[in-house]
Amino acid sequence: MARPRQFDEQDAVDRATDLFWRLGYNATSVRDLGDELKLTPSSLYRTFTDKHTLFLRALDHYRATESAQAEQQLDADGRPIRQVLRDWMLWLVTCPTDGGEPGRGCFVVNTATELGTSDTQVSRRTEAAFEVTRQALRSLLRTGRDRGELPLDLDIDATVEMLFTTVLGLRVRERAGHAPASLATAIDAAILILGPGPARPS
Repeated sequence: MARPRQFDEQDAVDRATDLFWRLGYNATSVRDLGDELKLTPSSLYRTFTDKHTLFLRALDHYRATESAQAEQQLDADGRPIRQVLRDWMLWLVTCPTDGGEPGRGCFVVNTATELGTSDTQVSRRTEAAFEVTRQALRSLLRTGRDRGELPLDLDIDATVEMLFTTVLGLRVRERAGHAPASLATAIDAAILILGPGPARPS
């Protein structure tokens, strides 16, 4: 007799991530999860303990996936810093993680907006994700300053906060279905605040 197919736990986390991302935490029921993961409630609880635990795993999975992709996007690799920054910000609002459809926004930002600081475990994860973004921006700006592409007197910390706030706003606007052209205009305006680029040789 053939052995039953083994349950793929990581695939279940992938599917749960997609569902929570689409519906949000509160709107996703245990029944929804069971239907999506093809699991009975007892199997769901036996594997993941409860909905909240599964949500934390989904959030961690999304963060790891997005961080890896963002790291690739923010790799200067000889490109002008302003171009790297612009391409990354455009990617955030036009190329969703894991191939999800446009208009979902960012799972982390959506979660922070929905749950705020009411859930300590969730808040700790969203703040950690935000800090990763800040650190990536800080590193990129320092590289640009060291290369002479950005002004030597650029206030790195203040610029990080400005760009980070812009990124969060962009992702909320993407979630609201605002036109990509409008978002691109906002991105270009934010990059102009970095000051003039290096002078071209005459």
